[in-house]
Formats: sequence, structure tokens, C-alpha cells
Amino acid sequence: MSEKEIEQLKDDFRKSSHSKFISFEKILKQIEIFERGIPYLKLNRPAIIGDGIKSIPEDKHQRLIDKFKDAVNAGRIMKFVPASGAATRMFKKLQAIFTKTEEVTKDSLRKLLNEKDEDAIAVDEFVSNIKRFAFFNELKDKMATDGYDIEKLLEAGNYSEIIKYTLEPKGLNYANQPKGSIKFHYYPDGAHTAFEEHLIEAINYAADENKRAKVHFTISPEHRELAQEIINSAVEKHGTNGYSIEVTYSYQKPSTDTIAVTIDNKPFKDSDGKLVFRPAGHGALLENLNDLKADIIFIKNIDNLVPDHLREETYKYKKILAGYLIELQSKIYSYLRELEQSSIEDSLINEIYRFASSELSVHFKDEFTALGKEEKQRILFEKLNRPIRVCGMVKNEGHAGGGPFWVEDKDGNISLQIVEKSQIDLNDAGQKKILESSTHFNPVDLVCGVRDYKGNPFNLLDYTNPDSGLITIKSKDGRELKALELPGLWNGSMAKWITVFVEVPKITFNPVKEINDLLKKEHQPEG
Repeated sequence: MSEKEIEQLKDDFRKSSHSKFISFEKILKQIEIFERGIPYLKLNRPAIIGDGIKSIPEDKHQRLIDKFKDAVNAGRIMKFVPASGAATRMFKKLQAIFTKTEEVTKDSLRKLLNEKDEDAIAVDEFVSNIKRFAFFNELKDKMATDGYDIEKLLEAGNYSEIIKYTLEPKGLNYANQPKGSIKFHYYPDGAHTAFEEHLIEAINYAADENKRAKVHFTISPEHRELAQEIINSAVEKHGTNGYSIEVTYSYQKPSTDTIAVTIDNKPFKDSDGKLVFRPAGHGALLENLNDLKADIIFIKNIDNLVPDHLREETYKYKKILAGYLIELQSKIYSYLRELEQSSIEDSLINEIYRFASSELSVHFKDEFTALGKEEKQRILFEKLNRPIRVCGMVKNEGHAGGGPFWVEDKDGNISLQIVEKSQIDLNDAGQKKILESSTHFNPVDLVCGVRDYKGNPFNLLDYTNPDSGLITIKSKDGRELKALELPGLWNGSMAKWITVFVEVPKITFNPVKEINDLLKKEHQPEG
């Protein structure tokens, strides 16, 4: 940018509400990132069983579960659920149908179905199975209040009002509500929202011997009242069974927003001439995670849930992952205390080196073995004194999204990372081949240890890869803009953590990305 452009930007920035949260220097750095672009990650090889992904033998399960129970009863466990934003993406195809036909009827759908229109296929599946959704009874009652008989509308093949009452404020208003408020699963005693299902999970695997569990939700300010109403009601309901759930909330901070630019990297202004800032993706939630000053934290997406009759396997593997983290953490703490000492035996240094390499997948350059004792000691301490995450990985069956890889940085260091497809140069045949040879997929099933060996919380902001992130094309006021997303929470934001990948069963991954995902057998009542 020229000096004149910088002065103009400074003037526009002073008038912006974001000037209270973000420094001007930070804005200039963000524009520099747009101008130079974000480099692709360099994949070294896929992480597979025996080379980056561990398979925990069944005879070790109970020991790990017992370790987890001890940590729960010591009050060390918290569950963290990123639940910000509206469920717009879930209903995208239902909303899009009205751009193709003014009235959604059996006849208008038939024409679009003959053309194999994806939106029409989704709408047809939705209305054909409307009675199988957990929110059907509430939808039926809402429509009846306004004089609509949903049964007669279905019989007549008139679907417009059914869809509108699902999406719009006059009905369930689901297109404008957080995903956590949507009724996911049907039970005889009433349907459960995603918020309530997460609370039920917490009391089933994260409650201590006094039946206390801690859950933290990140939510949007505009959804706080609704989220608290739903969650408070669920907490009260399960409190009758003797459970006490401590629920806390936080928002994605305005200070993590990023400036938007035009396609040619000039500051983007809206129709009122004001600078446009955008939320920087889920990587911005690292600050929320850091603020908790917690100990052991489970992270799981708001939409990855199953009904009661399928939960036992999920609970079991949550406990195993956490027990494994605790076991590794205990060993790490012990070694760090030894490494702190001025006198340490060569044999112990070699033992710690072997542990870090084989159990934690920490990479050491070839010259490490030739270094002197003090330098080895220093490097081992630095490599081990970090936050740790144990990440469940499921076998890849064609899922879109991130996966586990060995990644090489510009200095030749190799580490285990969760990598998104968009971070890879698909024009590079070698990189594409590595991507396609991946055997596992990231379901966002993490357990994080965020305290050091002295019991102090790590500053998680010190362990990110600031060079990672994502530039995407969005639009506003009918014009294209470029948006900058911070390193993803479980991608670049945790790039410098100790990372351990563990294979988990497929049943632990059942996300609801689109509304019709709730029709899958994993989200339907038993039988």
C-alpha cells in the first residue's frame, strides 16, 4: 500500500467500531497477508496406524478408563463446545428452493427432480420424511396455531408453508437460530436439542463422584438469551436426578476479527462507506480456550451427537482418550522434573528421547544424537514442555474435511498435524498423491492437557503457527470480497502442541451438517 492509502485507511479505521478492539498495526499485517498469500503446507506423508496413529489394545482400555475416573473425581475435567453462529448452512438447500420455484409443490419439485437438481432432491427427502424429525410435533403445533393442517398440506402436495414454518420467525425459525437449539433426537418424554444432548453427554462421562460436570459453550451474543433459556431448562431437568452442571459461556472476541479486502487487496467498504470486518473462523476460539485456565478439556463440535441408545461406545472412547492423555502427561511431567536437574544420566536422556520419539511422535533431526548432553537436555525439555492433545481419528470413508498427516516446515522439522484439503497444493502431483493415500479422517474428537508440569496453565497463544490460515472468497452488498480466517482451532492454532493420534470407531462420528443428516439411522429412535 502507498503512504497515501495507509493514511486513508488509518482515517477510516479511527471511525470504525473495531478500533476499540484491534490495533492499526494488526490491520496492516492482515493486509500484508492478503498481498503475499498464505503458503500451502508441505505434506511429508499420511499418518497411518503404526506411523503416527496409535491403536490402543483392548486389554489396556480399563486401566485408562480408571485413570480418567481419578481425574474426573479430582475435578480436572471440562467439556468445551464451539456453538457459535446460526444453523444457516444446515438449511441452505431448503432456502435455495425458493429461488427456483415460487411455490414448492409436488408438481414443481417433480420437474426439478427430473433435472436432478440437488436442492430439489434435498427438499423432496425432507418433506417425504417430515414426520421422522424430532421437531415434527412442535412444527405441527406451530402451524395449527395459524390455521394450517400439516397433514392435509402433505396429502395435497403443498410444501411451501411447511418449509417456511421450519425456517422463518413465524414458525420454528431454525434458519436464524444456533444449531444447538435445534431438536436433534426424539424420545418418548420429549425431543432433545443439541444443547441438551451435550449436557447429557457431560453428565455421563465427565461428572465427578458428586455428580458435578463442567461444560463451556462458545455462543454468539445475539443467541445468548435463547441458548441460556434452553440450557437452563435442561440443567434444571437433569438436576432432578441429582446432577449439578456448571455451564459457562463466552463469545468469539471482536479483537480476533479480520479486515476484509477487495479482490485486488484494497480495504473493502460496505454500501455506507465503512470498513468491513469478519469473524476469523473457529481458530479465533483459541483465545476463549486460553481464558478458561482449565486443566483437561474435551473439545467436540455441537453437531456431532447420537441418541441415548448409541452413546455407550462414545462414552467409552472419550474415557480412553482422556486416560491415555493422562498417562502420557504423567510420564512427561516426571521426565520434565528430571530434565530440570543439572545432573542427569546419559541413559535417562536416551530413555526420554526414545519415549518422545515413539510414544509422542516428536521428530528430532538426525544431528540430535551427536549433540552434547546439555544441548540434548535443553532440546528435550523444550520439546516436552508444551500443551498436549490426544485426537481421535476415524477410518476415512470419503468424508470431506481434515485428516492426520506428517507435515514438514520450512526448516525441515516434521510434526503431526490435522490438515484441511484447502491447505494443500492440489496442483502438485506428489502432494495430491499423499492426500489421496490418507487412511483416516479428523472427526474433531479431542482431549487437551493445557497445564504444565508445575500445574500452571500454558499460554496457548504461544503454540500456534501464525503462518497458516485460509483466504476465502465471500460476498457483501452483491460484491466479492476476500476474507481471512485465522489458523483453525485444531489445525494451525495447535500446530506446536504435542500431538497424539488414536484410532476410534466410526460410531463416535455422526455429524449433522445438513438437516437431512438427522434422517440417518444413527439419529433415529431405537428400533
